[in-house]
Order: sequence, then structure tokens, then C-alpha cells
Amino acid sequence: MSAKIDLPYYAGVPVAIDGRGWLLVIASVIVAFFQLILAPFDTVPLIFVPAVVFMGLPLLTLMAVTGWRPPAIFRPLDLKQFGIGIGFGVLTVIVSGIAGFAVATLYGASPNAAVAGLASYGPVDLLLFLARTFVQLIGEEAVSILPLLAVLWLCVSKFGLSRRAGLVIAVVVSTLWFSAMHLPTYDWNVVQCLGIIGTARIILTLAYLATRNLWVSSIAHIVNDWTLFLTSFALGHLPVGVEG
Repeated sequence: MSAKIDLPYYAGVPVAIDGRGWLLVIASVIVAFFQLILAPFDTVPLIFVPAVVFMGLPLLTLMAVTGWRPPAIFRPLDLKQFGIGIGFGVLTVIVSGIAGFAVATLYGASPNAAVAGLASYGPVDLLLFLARTFVQLIGEEAVSILPLLAVLWLCVSKFGLSRRAGLVIAVVVSTLWFSAMHLPTYDWNVVQCLGIIGTARIILTLAYLATRNLWVSSIAHIVNDWTLFLTSFALGHLPVGVEG
């Protein structure tokens, strides 16, 4: 039997990335994030541009620093891995829901204006929103896992730490970064972003670590977020004032 495939890049497989290359990758992640939140586009089809750049720029940079090889963070997606992605998505909904209830009860939580606004959307607007977020959520996985791999490389190759210790540090840093990205969305509520978003991120990261496949964690992420989106839409379209 062949050994389970390891995480890519940090140990030079399938190709080594040096410090300069990782700096370019991290810079592309930061640029991709800021253009996403600062882009002024609010009409179709321009609303898709920030999401495409958010997803595409880090992946394009990764390809550039690895000799234009396909990104090794993706692997072929079969039915089993698709099912694993769905399972992790359901788990994320449950765990983050529990965390959300706890944070809201003990501390208070700020609403997500974009999600709340779905209650007033029509079907066409909803489909456009889902299409845009489909791309954006794959991007969110890329801009979370690439920093994780960069930190893992730094810990193992430069600091001489064990793979296990490096991975723990990398997961923590990636989780903090992902939580911080959501601060503007949730009115800079640090406790909410760490307690709810951070909890969801850990489950999504586990989906990637378990399969070494960004498609799997992306599926889980889409299941989690679309559940919230569709619930908000459905609640906004429940019939009211109907006599029993």
C-alpha cells in the first residue's frame, strides 16, 4: 500500500517554494482580500469581478512560483470525497451553530447584513448571489490554506520544528487570519469572529487536512454558507397573515 499523500509544498513536494515565493503568495492573498472588500462594483456582471480576482489571484501566483504547475492543493474529486465534503459541511453547520448560540447568549452577536438582506431578494437576485458566492467561497478556502502551508514551511524548514508542532501553529495562524478577514462583516466583533467564524474555520481546515483536497473543504464551506443564505431567503418569503 502507498503511504497517504502528504501536505504539499512545505517539504519540497511536488515542488519547492522558497521564501521569496511564499512572500509573493502571501502578498497575493492580502491584495486579493482588500480588493474584494474595497471593490466598488455593484452591478451585473461587474459584481463577479472581485470574487473571481479573490479566488484567481492567489492561485495564479501559486502557479507562477511553482513553474506554472497546477495547484497541488487541489486533487481529483470523486464521489467519496464529494460525500466527505457534504459531511464536513453539515458538521460545520452544527458546530458553528452551537458556537453561535453560545456567543450570542453570553456576549452578543452582530448580524451579517448581506445574509439578512437575502430575505428581500427575488429568485433571480438569489441565483446571482449564490453564483458569486460559489466562486468567493472557493477563494476563501484558497486564502486560508495557502497561509497555513506557508507557516508550516516556515516552522519546519526555517525554525526546525517538527511537522506536528508546525502544523498546530499553522492551523492557529490560519484560523486567526480567517477570523480577522470577517471582522468588517460583523462590525468588528472580535469575540464573534473568533468564537463562531474561528470554530467554523477549524472544521473546514480539518476537511482539507483529512483529504489534502481543497475541493472537499470548498464543498463543506459552500454547504455551510449556503445553508445560512437559503434559510434567510426562505424565512423572508414565508407566507404571513394567512388565516388558519
